[in-house]
Amino acid sequence: MSGDDSAFSGGSAAQTHHIISPLQSPVSSPSPGNNNRKGISYSQPLFTHTPPALNSISARRSSHRKHSLDDNRANFLHLSSSAGSDNSLTLEMAMSEYGGAPGTLPEFMGAGGGKGIFRVPLRAPMHPSRPPCVELRPHPLRETQAGSFLRGLAANDDQIWAASESGLRMWSLSDMWGTHENGVRRGDESSAPFHETGRTSPVMCLAVDKASGVVWTGHKDGKIRSWKMDRNSDNNGVDFEDGAFNGGNNGGGYFREGLSWQAHTKTPVLSLAISSCGDLWSGSEGGAIRAWPWDTIEKSLSLKKEERHMASLLVERSYVDLKNQVTVNGICPLPASDVKYIVPDKCRSKVWTITSTTFALWDARTRELLKVFGIDGQEVTRVEAPPAQLTAVHESQPYSDDDIKVKFVSTSKKERSKENFFQRSRNALMGAADVVRRVATKGSFQEDNRRVGAISVSLDGTIWTGFTNGSLAQWDGSGTRLQEFQHHLSSVQSICPFTDRLWIGYASGIIQLTDLDGNLLSEWVAHSSPVIDMAISGDYLFSLGHHGGVRGWHLMSPGPVDDVIRDELSKRELVYTKMERIKIMAGTWNVGQEKAGHDSLISWLGGAVSDVGLVVVGLQEVEMGAGVLAMSAAKESVGLEGSNNGQWWLEAIGKTLDEGSSFQRVGSRQLAGLLIGAWARKNLRPHIGDVDAAAIPTGIGRALGNKGAVGLRMRVYDRTICFVNNHFAAHLDAINKRNADFDHIFRNLSFSRPSAGVQGAQAGATSVQLHRAVNTTGAQTDNGAMPELSEADMVVFMGDFNYRLHSITYDEARDMVSQRCFDWLREKDQLRVEMKTGRVFQGMREAHIKFPPTYKFQRNHPGLGGYDSGEKKRIPAWCDRILYRDTRSISLAECSLECPVVASITQYDACMDVIDSDHKPVRCKFNVEIARVDKLIKRQEHGQIIQSDERIKDLLNDSQNVPETVISTNNIILQHQETTLLRLSNKCEEEIAAYRIVCEGQKSIQGDSGDLSKLSARGSFGFPVWLEVSPATGIIKPCQTVEITIRHEEYQKHQEYEDGIPQNWWSEDTRDRELVLLINVTGTKSTNTITHKIHVRYCYPSKENSTFDKRQVSSRRVSKNHLQRSNVNQLDGSDMAEFCQMKN
Repeated sequence: MSGDDSAFSGGSAAQTHHIISPLQSPVSSPSPGNNNRKGISYSQPLFTHTPPALNSISARRSSHRKHSLDDNRANFLHLSSSAGSDNSLTLEMAMSEYGGAPGTLPEFMGAGGGKGIFRVPLRAPMHPSRPPCVELRPHPLRETQAGSFLRGLAANDDQIWAASESGLRMWSLSDMWGTHENGVRRGDESSAPFHETGRTSPVMCLAVDKASGVVWTGHKDGKIRSWKMDRNSDNNGVDFEDGAFNGGNNGGGYFREGLSWQAHTKTPVLSLAISSCGDLWSGSEGGAIRAWPWDTIEKSLSLKKEERHMASLLVERSYVDLKNQVTVNGICPLPASDVKYIVPDKCRSKVWTITSTTFALWDARTRELLKVFGIDGQEVTRVEAPPAQLTAVHESQPYSDDDIKVKFVSTSKKERSKENFFQRSRNALMGAADVVRRVATKGSFQEDNRRVGAISVSLDGTIWTGFTNGSLAQWDGSGTRLQEFQHHLSSVQSICPFTDRLWIGYASGIIQLTDLDGNLLSEWVAHSSPVIDMAISGDYLFSLGHHGGVRGWHLMSPGPVDDVIRDELSKRELVYTKMERIKIMAGTWNVGQEKAGHDSLISWLGGAVSDVGLVVVGLQEVEMGAGVLAMSAAKESVGLEGSNNGQWWLEAIGKTLDEGSSFQRVGSRQLAGLLIGAWARKNLRPHIGDVDAAAIPTGIGRALGNKGAVGLRMRVYDRTICFVNNHFAAHLDAINKRNADFDHIFRNLSFSRPSAGVQGAQAGATSVQLHRAVNTTGAQTDNGAMPELSEADMVVFMGDFNYRLHSITYDEARDMVSQRCFDWLREKDQLRVEMKTGRVFQGMREAHIKFPPTYKFQRNHPGLGGYDSGEKKRIPAWCDRILYRDTRSISLAECSLECPVVASITQYDACMDVIDSDHKPVRCKFNVEIARVDKLIKRQEHGQIIQSDERIKDLLNDSQNVPETVISTNNIILQHQETTLLRLSNKCEEEIAAYRIVCEGQKSIQGDSGDLSKLSARGSFGFPVWLEVSPATGIIKPCQTVEITIRHEEYQKHQEYEDGIPQNWWSEDTRDRELVLLINVTGTKSTNTITHKIHVRYCYPSKENSTFDKRQVSSRRVSKNHLQRSNVNQLDGSDMAEFCQMKN
């Protein structure tokens, strides 16, 4: 996949063949799929100079570039590569025979390149099969993100927050189309303006609290930190700390650390959530779950800056240890696995805590454990907990998910009854049996690949979980599995709900859109890497790719807005297109286990790289032998590579290229005797990144590296270029084996690990090559994915291919070489024959060979007299070759966003004066044109279209409509444990309405005077513990009514915790209370909201005839669709439906 993800899957258009004769006239031929379009033919004689047809191709092509690739008019030219007669040539043949632009060499192209995995990847400025997106942060080069990779997203109405390895960053929607006023770090040059916090420990999770105006973050060092959303807040309280900085835009505002405390000792905070009661819940390794009461957090937030230490200590010691709370006599129903997710079910005031394979359901008010069950929906048998005395160190040595969950503990005999003994024995046996079952089935698709990958709660109160096998499960609020779906085979990484829809992000980079019944509505390729998180802000869904790119998708996508934006952006293609030109030199040499002299390296590389920006060298037989192969296989099995000989060659080549001063090494990979390395000139190095390495053996049993390939993949100016160094099967008659080696390498070479460059220790060693269809959990799937080499913009194959000359004797070959009859010898070349028939290197190109065969020579024998004259007298052959493929489907294609990489060969020769090996080194120099998208300019053009196009304005205005709703009352009075029914009706006849109820704040009534205290909101606008609202979220169909229960719950005892242990309790406040409930109603196409206010008053039983203060009631604003409370009991469901149709 290209760096800007402009690639998309799809078959190549069928090629139309035109046989051209100098005596023919132009003949029209209809293009496939377009009967109105004339075919293209050329009747001019074809000479050795540039064909005249080239002079007019630009003018014709420019008119076609205005169309996207889903318009068949874009298939502007398809010509044959064969000759019809002695006097008949195609233009493609002419380009191959006589070369293209001045200074380039003629090329030969293999057959079979227009179909299947060998077709040229399709590219377009606008991806025709996915919605246009806002590049909030274009995919940065991996090398620029060391220590600052993004891990997750969260959002509020107008801000997007991203967790990174170095802190927190924020984008504001108001700046989405803007540019940075000052410089930014490398990798963020095209990003929308953002602000950053000071450097912290890596952020593992985050939660947005709109009520208190802070973002809570959980960190790798075990701390929880708060950050003020409002950058312009004053310096009161503990919301600021000196030393923070603004990393993305140095103009205006800071984000500084506020309240923070050590939440978990020596273990990271893996998950974080705010419950429906406003409490903060955190999860860590080893099954640790803690709750932080809102009352204590609120008190700490109110303390002054100079009391920061006291505030942190106050919160740090107030936690509730939920795992310890449910552990009785050493038996705990919770597994000792990492708590990866915590999700609040605000519809029913519950909290879900999730490990890889189990769910735990809690009551958010009482923090009582309700249920523990597995991913199959079955309740989990109680298992042993670690000894109490090891709890303090448990977090520093947690059990992994694959560890045995049953641990035997030693307790006092006095505390152990006979009944407990039998129960504990039964649990231990059942747990051990489960372990044996899991070990016996490990590696199977059903067991090892079915783990929780994502979880979310939709507004209708159902819980959705995605698994690593690609399946989705729907659960009700009590933990009962309702149904399961499978729309994709890749692992589910993220789920984001909105009203009646779900967006699902997969490890394949695909986003799917479904309804709440699980029906697939749409899908598109969103990123070239896993979609690890999603969040909604404004009217956009923002997705985070594993590579660090952030994209925004309109909530109406896919839809008519996309068509307008795509059409307008296509018209402005030239505005955001940038052209780059570089020179690449590829070299190959079978060194025969020898070490070359300095003069040999200078002859091969030194004089040829003066004008080259990128040098890639492939070596074969760096070292050989059974011991070497065994050692290499052992290293590969544990993820190691390299050898002393390999390191010597890298250093020797680097010295030849003046590494450090002129060039920098960007990557390398070794497999036994195969070695590949790449060096970039310093001025080009900042534009090269995402360097990955790969290796695949094709030797004995496809397991040993005596034969095989090593490769490097890199992004160069946002385009993907792959280099593959190969060593195929030897011997004259092993043609089919060589063809099979290529096919195996092309189909299965997978760039799964970062390359170890100069700083290999930091980058990490590359590992043994894994099968292409192995996903992140190790389960193999066959999803028909294209090989990775098929998706690259340019592929260069080099190496000792071992193809020989056929039907010729040793003496005949020597005579032809001495006479330099290379044209005749090429006809005897096995590789040329196999490429003509489309059996190998399908669609790839090679410059015409004008140098003598490079094999086999006697070492240290100069000149052509050095060919093997021993007993075997091996026939000279062109074993050492360099071939390539770019994005051209025909030779005439110009470089553009539809054909973004166009290469030509300017030099292809062998260094015949080098005598260190039995092979001669070969080199090939390319001129490469690259067309890329300027992401910054394209984002600005996108913004101008959104803001100025009248069609889009009309569509967006229509999407802002919110269905009209009616509430049954604005005022509610509750007595002790009393229940009141609130009805919410959707008057719209066509659109559904989604609602969410929150508590704007609570205040107490002071004494008999009836004075009200200040309105105080709980975390995330949570409900007080004495109030139950159910369902607090939901979806209302057209002309339907939902009934919402508002009930006072008895909660007379408050407990205070210190270090997780209850210390004391006291009776609840007996004063009357009043609170304000907000019913936020939205439609399905935008986040535009209409709010209903409901005033709820609770009268303590000792108060007699308590009523609302009449002056306050009269002064409150009453909604225009207010229905008197006296009418509630008089309306049934049918009456309310009729009422929905009444006009005000």
